[in-house]
Amino acid sequence: MTENYKHHAHFRFHGVLNDFLSPSQKEQWLDYAFRDHPGIKDPIETLGAPHPEVSLILVNGMPVDFRYQLRHGDRVEVHPVEPGGIAIEGPPLRPPLPSPPRFVVDVNLGKLTRWLRLLGFDTAWRNDYSDRQVVELAVAEQLIILTRDRRLLFHRVIEHGFWVRAVKPEQQVREVLERLQLRSQIHPFRYCLECNGLIEPVAKEEILDRLEPLTRRYYNEFYRCSQCGRIYWKGSHYTNLMQKLELL
Repeated sequence: MTENYKHHAHFRFHGVLNDFLSPSQKEQWLDYAFRDHPGIKDPIETLGAPHPEVSLILVNGMPVDFRYQLRHGDRVEVHPVEPGGIAIEGPPLRPPLPSPPRFVVDVNLGKLTRWLRLLGFDTAWRNDYSDRQVVELAVAEQLIILTRDRRLLFHRVIEHGFWVRAVKPEQQVREVLERLQLRSQIHPFRYCLECNGLIEPVAKEEILDRLEPLTRRYYNEFYRCSQCGRIYWKGSHYTNLMQKLELL
């Protein structure tokens, strides 16, 4: 098959970008056969690494951006986005991460969504989002995509997105906190766990008819979602959640 291609280049992927490669390809120079002079993003993604996970591209030792056109004999080293979304020094491949970080999460990560909202991060999610809706929302509102479907990150218009490697929700949230260095930005109980609306203090008198007798008797500090109206208070469930947060 490769005899039909007159050009060859060699690629090597570094760090966590090796997660996208087969075991035989990890930490190896990979031959890439091609025609003409494709933009360098195409072979990077053909070999398996989504462009939002790439921070620095070196061609023959020199940094380039995604506009570079591949040439015969090029030796290409591809580096990942560093923790905190920091790009290694070189031509910027995308704008900086939005601050504060805001997320849109694919349909497979509903439990991670609840964790992120609990920790105080604006996180859009619905169990009926299509891939197209996730991408469109990310672009329109400058959101960071979190996904377990690496194919989602290959959409050309995506600027910021991460493939969540972990499978269990508590491991996933640790991974996101560490990958984006978010621990200093944790502000628990800012967003509604159900709808992502902002939680605001509410006078007990306004919601008495919605409280169970024991809750009405023993608690006086309440909060209400500004969007869906769900009521929150610092009961035993609050203590349990705070203990879980300390273990993250």
